[in-house]
Amino acid sequence: QVQLVESGGGLVQAGGSLRLSCVASGRIFAINTMGWYRQAPGKQRELVARISNIGITNYPNSVKDRFTISRDNAKNTVYLQMNSLKPEDTAVYYCNLDNGFPVTTYWGQGTQVTVSS
Repeated sequence: QVQLVESGGGLVQAGGSLRLSCVASGRIFAINTMGWYRQAPGKQRELVARISNIGITNYPNSVKDRFTISRDNAKNTVYLQMNSLKPEDTAVYYCNLDNGFPVTTYWGQGTQVTVSS
């Protein structure tokens, strides 16, 4: 069984920075994509950033140039560096793993990020 454990959320003022981490454990295949999604109250879960096992990244325009995703394959860990945070970035952030092929998807429990104005 695969488990994802996030850390690093919290309260920050607008313009500040936070770094989220997610450690994956269990049977992790070499071919996988890890990512971060977020869900604000009353809204659908949305993509924040994704990174493949070979380092190909994907960001929506809303966070491009502010957020950076990275990973350490040896540690099965993915990071999300969030800079220039805005109140609209407030949400629960979820770590995601698309594992192997065919893909099996896993989710972390979520970590709250709150940006005050």
